[in-house]
Formats: sequence, C-alpha cells, structure tokens
Amino acid sequence: MSILSVARCPSSVVGLCNGRRTTDNGQPNMPGTDYYKVLGVARGAKSEDIKKAYRRLARKYHPDVNPTDREAEEKFKQISEAFDVLSDPKKREVYDRYGYYSDQIPTGGTAGASFDFGSFSASSFRDIFTDLFSNIRTAQAQPRKVTRGEDIETPLAISFDDAMRGVTAKLDVERSEPCQPCKGTGESTGSKIACQMCQGTGQRRGLGAASRCPQCAGTGKVGQACEACRGKSVASKRETLSVRIPAGVETGSRIRIAGKGQAGVYGGPSGDLYIITNVGSHAYFKRQGDNIYCTIPITIPEAALGARIEVPTIDGKAMLRIPPGTQSGQKFRLRERGVPSLRAGGARGDQFVEVKLTLPKVISEETKDLLQSFARHNPENPRKDMGLE
Repeated sequence: MSILSVARCPSSVVGLCNGRRTTDNGQPNMPGTDYYKVLGVARGAKSEDIKKAYRRLARKYHPDVNPTDREAEEKFKQISEAFDVLSDPKKREVYDRYGYYSDQIPTGGTAGASFDFGSFSASSFRDIFTDLFSNIRTAQAQPRKVTRGEDIETPLAISFDDAMRGVTAKLDVERSEPCQPCKGTGESTGSKIACQMCQGTGQRRGLGAASRCPQCAGTGKVGQACEACRGKSVASKRETLSVRIPAGVETGSRIRIAGKGQAGVYGGPSGDLYIITNVGSHAYFKRQGDNIYCTIPITIPEAALGARIEVPTIDGKAMLRIPPGTQSGQKFRLRERGVPSLRAGGARGDQFVEVKLTLPKVISEETKDLLQSFARHNPENPRKDMGLE
C-alpha cells in the first residue's frame, strides 16, 4: 500500500483530523504551509534555533499583547502550529518527508506501520508559553495581584507669611483613579473566554503531572481585558485639589493627603499624596526652629532715656519697652510671638528683637551745637577698658 493510503479519519464527515481539515474520505488535506517560513528559520535549523524563533514571534503576536488584533491572533495560531510540529523530532520527520503533518501518517517512514490516534499532547508548548508570558499584566496574564497605589510627592512654594499663618492652596495633580468602565477590575463586562494557558481545561500539565492553572485559578475561563484601560484597572486623570497648609510649616515639611496618590491596582487601596513645602524668605524676619528673630533700629534718645516702641511680629504690631541706657546689640524677648509648632500641638515659640542704635543726621548748626553740648556734659570714654584712656 502506498504511504499516502493512510488510515481513514474516525470522523465520517468532512471535519478535523487532529487539528487538520480532512476530505470526505478521511484523507488529510495538504495545505502547503511552509512551517519553516512561518518561523523564519532554515530547513536544517537546530531545535534550539526553532525554539528561539518561536519565543521571539510569540512575544510579538500573542493575543495578550494584541488583545483586539484579529490578524495577530491568527498569526499566533500559525506560529504555534508550526512550533508544535517542528519542535517534535518525530512530527518534524513526517513533515519534512511529506510536506505536511497528520497523526494518521506513521512515523519512522514504514508504510502500513501501526500508529496511535490518541489526542495531541502539548506540555512542552505550554511550558514555553508560561515562561514567555508570566509577567504580562493583562486579562490573559497570571492571576491579578491586588496592589496598593503608589504615593505621590509634589512641591509647593508658599510665602513666609502664609507659612506662619496657614493657607488653603489649590494644586493640579496628575494621578490615576479606578477605571470607570470596568470599575477597577481590568475586565470587560462581557462574557468570559477560554483560558489560553490551559486551553480551557483549568489544568496545567508538565513533566507528566497536572496542577491548577495559575492564570484562571482552575476555572478554565478568564475575563477579556477592558478596552478602556487595556486591563490595567486604572486610568490617569488630572485633578484640582484644595489643600489646607497648616500654620508653622517650613521648607521641607511634608503634608500628607490620605488616599490622593495613585489608585490601587485591581481594587487595592489608593496611595497618599505628600506635599513638600518650599517657604520663601522675609524682608526682616528670620526663623530658627520655632523662634523668630529680627533687628530693630532705635535712636540715641530712645536708648539713653528709655522708651516704648512698636515692633513688627508675624501677628502684626506689638509694643516693646526699651529701658534707659540700652546698648546697641541688646536683645529682648517677646514670649509666644514665634511660630506655631507642628511638633508641639500648636504651642508657639518666641520672638527675639535685637536693637541697633542709629546716629542722628546733622542737618543744622543748632543740632551740631546740641551734640557738642551733650559731649561736654558727658565726658565719657567708651574705650577706656581697652587701655586707650
């Protein structure tokens, strides 16, 4: 009997013979598909080269990577079919000899030899499939992992006065939120489809053992990726937030806004938003910790005779008593006129005022005479303690 007179396919009608379309007499068709061309390898290619070619093409055309591309899906089926045959030495031998493969053709090249009509085993193919796509996060990837959203940090420049009193600031923040069409699940609301990792069986086979498919959790079905978010479960948005900046912040302070970071993945909790403040300088106030420092000029009569003068504070004006005989550089403290403390529940620091004597301008002869008269009546030498008397 000729080698082409193979056994009749068990199907009595036009159908599939182990994945190959058959004629009404059970003979497999010869589609003429060049599997070597499909994988882009030479006919004498080594098995390792065939495996590398398959990996490269599978990454490019897999439905998980191209969820809405029908042409890519058909291409993936072709390269999977080609790899199934060319990666098996016996199947490849049949294909190389006859230009096509069918389980009905006996391996080994002996006409009329016995052969098995058993179902095709694709454990090696599934192993490679798992290695290739275990890290792809789509509706066809491994079980989704509920993950907390990432935190966001954003800078905010504010004035010295606003930092001392507190202010409500408006911020434009680029963040993500749960995808509205799929409600953060990453799956479309349509019907589920057969799991491609286990071919809908719910079981993954390898090395003769079966285990629950990690992709579909043993159900055999997975949801299709949401078209709006491509299965990511989140979508980006720009949001304007009104944020209250408390009194007492300084450069580098972190204000936490809970739940306003990136949205959680697949229903996980959202991250937080952290506002990092950058406080501007002031014309005459300086801050050290929770205390405020400033320098105030006073006249010679005020210093010599004493006086009550107005001084600025972060709350407005305050009265300061200058005792008689005050020297330039002397410091006075205004209690609880400093910065509201973020660490001490709003308790305030102090303000320290340093006075600096200013000389009068000699604008007339009368003023000059008065100064000379003062010098005659007060013959003091402020440098006598330096041995200069």
